[in-house]
Formats: sequence, C-alpha cells, structure tokens
Amino acid sequence: SIARKRGFVVEQYRDHAVGRMGKDARGRMAILEVTLRPEVQFSGDRRPDADQIDALHHAAHDCCFIANSVRTEVRCEPLSAAPA
Repeated sequence: SIARKRGFVVEQYRDHAVGRMGKDARGRMAILEVTLRPEVQFSGDRRPDADQIDALHHAAHDCCFIANSVRTEVRCEPLSAAPA
C-alpha cells in the first residue's frame, strides 16, 4: 500500500461511502456523485502527521481504479485528520 511504502502501518481502515443519484445529461437515472469518507487508524512507532495523512489520501485517490474508471465524480473527504 501507499502508506506502507512510506513507512506507516495501517491498523484499521473504514470508509463511509455515499452515492447521490439523479438524472444525467441524457436524462437517465445514474449515480451522479460518490463521496468517500475514509477513516484510518495507524499503529507502530512511526505515525503520519495531518499533512502526511492528507498527502496519503490524495495519492491513494489518484491511484484509485474506481475513481479513474467511472464517469461519476468521486470525491474524498477523509475523516481522520490527525494520528490516533
């Protein structure tokens, strides 16, 4: 994982994903937006600070095969802003 490659240990990961449906530009029902709210707990001797956590989330989102595949906007709003 991206976190492991940067020297961090992920103890727990949860994501509170929400999708918003509506009619797309063609008038068809579709998922128009997905919001991810990842919650990560780190363990071990080396834990990321708030800036490092933000950078980890951005890097993970850039590599996300779902966000890179779907036409829907995929937003990431991390819930964990500081080390546990």
